[in-house]
Amino acid sequence: MSGGDEPFIAAVKPLVDAMGGEMLPPDEAGPEDVVLSWEGADVVAVRLPQLADSLDHILAAMERRKGRPLADLDRKAKQEVVRTLEARGAFSVRHGVETVASALGVSRFTVYNYLNREKGA
Repeated sequence: MSGGDEPFIAAVKPLVDAMGGEMLPPDEAGPEDVVLSWEGADVVAVRLPQLADSLDHILAAMERRKGRPLADLDRKAKQEVVRTLEARGAFSVRHGVETVASALGVSRFTVYNYLNREKGA
């Protein structure tokens, strides 16, 4: 990663951080990493997180945005969190419902109720 590439790296860093990814030199990229090129040259490789790690990252980011533990939110706010997470595919991840239920301080049954309430509405 040469000095001339700094603006490009600075531009993609917030996106990589938001996904919970990791940036590394392109020559250290593995087969699952995404190599980003700029003006014909490989500039940086991005290592994407595992889906389960990504869910933890999303939950932590939501908690930071809300300014308090998700478990401290009221029922309506928890339902909103579940809707947001469903839209982002959180429940297609193995143990997604359990992970979210734990973060919200509710049972799996409650999370399923929140999901079903949306479908019935």
